[in-house]
Amino acid sequence: MNQSTITPAAAVPSHADVADREIVQFREYDAPRDLVYRAWTDPAHLAKWWGPRGFTTTTFSMDVSPGGVWRFVMHGPDGTDYQNKVTYLEVVPPERLVFNHGGGDEGCESMSHRTTVTFEDAGGGRTRLTMRALFVTAEAKAYVVEKHGAIEGGKQTLARLAEYLPTM
Repeated sequence: MNQSTITPAAAVPSHADVADREIVQFREYDAPRDLVYRAWTDPAHLAKWWGPRGFTTTTFSMDVSPGGVWRFVMHGPDGTDYQNKVTYLEVVPPERLVFNHGGGDEGCESMSHRTTVTFEDAGGGRTRLTMRALFVTAEAKAYVVEKHGAIEGGKQTLARLAEYLPTM
């Protein structure tokens, strides 16, 4: 399945236009792209690595298809539960996932942002992953960075994936 979206060049924001609203994280994994992609799209695998250190994740439902939804709760080490909703916008196995995270449903904190995850074959059985989270405003980004430790949490989450992949 190969999907593409054509957007007029004038409608595509440049990096300078979104730098104050975006969190970008990179990581290279010693694992093939198909395996890394599967770790992101199979709830049994996600439960083993998703979230910062000390967190666990329970998935209630997951439909990885355009318009599909992943509902899950992240259990914090202090006992706090964080309800989450991801709505998939674009699914291109094993290259890309685009989704809205949050959405303000009852029980879900309104911290909506659009995330694009790309899985690039880095050669030699390695995968280069790029995760871009784009927020509506710079203030919304600052909120998740300050209140939820989003940058460090993202680094820890991607590190946990690196630790998990050899066990798959």
